[in-house]
Amino acid sequence: MSFMHPWVLVFWLVPVFLLLWEAFREGPRIAVPVDHREHSKRFFLGKFLWFSSALPHLLLFIGIAVMAGPQFMGEPEKKREISNIEICLDVSGSMGVDMSDGKLRSDAAVESIQYFCKMREGDACGLTIFGGETIRWTPLTRDLSAISLAAPFIDPRRLPPHMGSTRIGLALESCLATLSQVEEGDRLIVLVSDGFSSDLGGGAARQIGQELSEYNVALYAIFIGDGAAPSQLYEVVSQTQGEVFAVSDTAGLERVFAHIDEMKPAKLKPAGARPIEDFSPFAWSGLGLLGLHLVLFLRWRITPW
Repeated sequence: MSFMHPWVLVFWLVPVFLLLWEAFREGPRIAVPVDHREHSKRFFLGKFLWFSSALPHLLLFIGIAVMAGPQFMGEPEKKREISNIEICLDVSGSMGVDMSDGKLRSDAAVESIQYFCKMREGDACGLTIFGGETIRWTPLTRDLSAISLAAPFIDPRRLPPHMGSTRIGLALESCLATLSQVEEGDRLIVLVSDGFSSDLGGGAARQIGQELSEYNVALYAIFIGDGAAPSQLYEVVSQTQGEVFAVSDTAGLERVFAHIDEMKPAKLKPAGARPIEDFSPFAWSGLGLLGLHLVLFLRWRITPW
């Protein structure tokens, strides 16, 4: 056991002094008629009376200990190691097309992102939307409700014309610029797109993949549509520790996000033990001594005569 304010224990000298004073003091003696008769020797009576008189000083001893803040070290805790996740969402015109289950691709993607954020509580996530240009919709934050609340306002049908095309390379560069400034935790990009990128040709895909690999950024690319994902996505992802997925309906999209969550589980790291206040030993001891003091004072106490 330790104390939050150990300097307070210096005042323990006060009850120690009072105990010594109680043991050696000699008060005024008043003669009464009963003193002139013979008494049987009771060796333990004096010590018993001293103990009864010393109980208030022991209570003072306990009170000082309580003021010092007794505490003990709790069990070693583990802290969640944060993962930094950039969600990169395609909002080009083709994302306003229906999926095989009748739901718009953009609506299904937004719902899946909200579902993914609920699973990643404790991590830091950011949302970037892109088309012909890139917009940082939500910065990296551990308040994932910000993404869940902001995502429904994304509607490809209401965005300006320059967002109608698809430039995945530009979006990945933007996400990498954000994640490269992060010093703690894993780095992860989840790309959701449904089209062929106009800026990943001519070796650009391999170059971006190498840049992601240099910063230890894992890329998970989700292609929404019928058929296989574009080969350029495989070329980028192959140099990272990620994977490419192809889905055609909402259920498949949610399964992929759940799979990504399983592939990147939360990591725990030792955070050390935390001191915990514990007044119970002194509180129960003080309560017991107080009760004993009151009981003893009914009969065994020193009187001035």
